[in-house]
Amino acid sequence: MQTFVNIFLGFFIFESVGAAPITDNTIYDSEFYDIQLGELPHPFVYDENEQSDQSEREIGTAPSVIQERYSSAPLTEEPEEEASTPKLIDGSSAQGSGVLGPQTQDGLPTCLLCTCLRTTVYCDDHELDAVPPLPKKTMYFYSRYNRIRKINRNDFANLNNLKRIDLSANFISEIHEDAFWRLPQLEELVLRDNRIKQLPELPSTLIFIDVSKNRLGRKGIRNEAFKDLHELQHLYITDNNLDHIPLPLPESLQALHLQNNNIQEMHEDTFCKMKDFTYVRRALEDIRLDGNPINLSKTPYAYMCLPRLPVGNLI
Repeated sequence: MQTFVNIFLGFFIFESVGAAPITDNTIYDSEFYDIQLGELPHPFVYDENEQSDQSEREIGTAPSVIQERYSSAPLTEEPEEEASTPKLIDGSSAQGSGVLGPQTQDGLPTCLLCTCLRTTVYCDDHELDAVPPLPKKTMYFYSRYNRIRKINRNDFANLNNLKRIDLSANFISEIHEDAFWRLPQLEELVLRDNRIKQLPELPSTLIFIDVSKNRLGRKGIRNEAFKDLHELQHLYITDNNLDHIPLPLPESLQALHLQNNNIQEMHEDTFCKMKDFTYVRRALEDIRLDGNPINLSKTPYAYMCLPRLPVGNLI
């Protein structure tokens, strides 16, 4: 009887242990514990065919490695950034003329042969024998200490923004009549230290002219060459073997330098109006006539309207 009871109790204990709840020993990764499924960095894509594939595997074969399938947006090609079109100094496209400006006679772009800084082109001391083609927006052009001998009609054509031209210390002996006067904004023209024998027609916009150390002589400046230059303030014609003062001079003129010429006489109405004793020429304060064979003391009334006496010989 005791044996029977022991067997019954053992069986009862075994059944109780089998019915006890199983403790879940799953270890959660604290990094993703509170993260929703949709917020995981690489959420899985649920594939219904995956389970059917597993059930169809043959018994006894090694299971193939199942790669994780990630949901990701379809790859799209990012649009390539448009290559910026090279621009010239004038902001125009470089097509047809090169990124460094138009081609020179030597086959080099102007802005490679010279130096282009915004709207200024420097071509000093490059042994040039001609004016190089310039970008359209050029405002200031310097080509000093070169070997340029001639200024052609179209050397500065269509350069409507050009304000200053400096061609000092070249071998220029010939300038086309239309080389400068078509430039609508030209203010400063520097042609000193050349071999110029005849001045071309000049634009009325000029403020500053320097043609010193040339070969103008007695016929190099046409009659009334400066009459219509109503903005002209500085006129330098030193060392040119002139035998007269070019008249008439515009009322705007402030400085007139005629040193080292061959001027021998002056009229009393050269600067003043002899018929109008109330006339005063206030702007013209700087007149240089030193180095000329002229005695300024012989024409005292010629300076009555001036704020200052000219500089020159008084004996």
